[in-house]
Amino acid sequence: MHEITLTVNGVLRQAEVPARRLLSDCLRHDLGLTGTHVGCEHGVCGCCTVLLDGEPVRSCLTFAVTVDGRDITTVEGLADADGTLSPVQRAFAECHGLQCGFCTPGFLCTVTALLRDNPAPTDEEVLEGISGNLCRCTGYQNIVKSVHRAAEIMAEEP
Repeated sequence: MHEITLTVNGVLRQAEVPARRLLSDCLRHDLGLTGTHVGCEHGVCGCCTVLLDGEPVRSCLTFAVTVDGRDITTVEGLADADGTLSPVQRAFAECHGLQCGFCTPGFLCTVTALLRDNPAPTDEEVLEGISGNLCRCTGYQNIVKSVHRAAEIMAEEP
């Protein structure tokens, strides 16, 4: 067993994990943060995407011991401390960018990083940016609309 310390959603957290514990399992089972979903368990679907030091990673492919001392943001950490939804979360709700919601946490984390790096993406850049996340319910049109709406919201905010 290995003692690891992570900053998760701005809170210093500790866990004792076996060397082969996946970050997704550590977040869900050891830390009780069940917003990170596990879909394919092969890194293909993107449902388990979280932000590691601000960059999107597949938590189902990442060993928890390798992120000791690092900063993790899960879907639970995207909203403000007072519960105000992030622009990306608001846009997905407003534009119906979700249906069953299973893939949504991964999309929200991916899009948060995408818009941080490219605050006004074209349709092609949006499609490229979300290409690693799969949704089985939508035709992606509302997801693309949500990304553009989130960009608008972010541009309007001070």
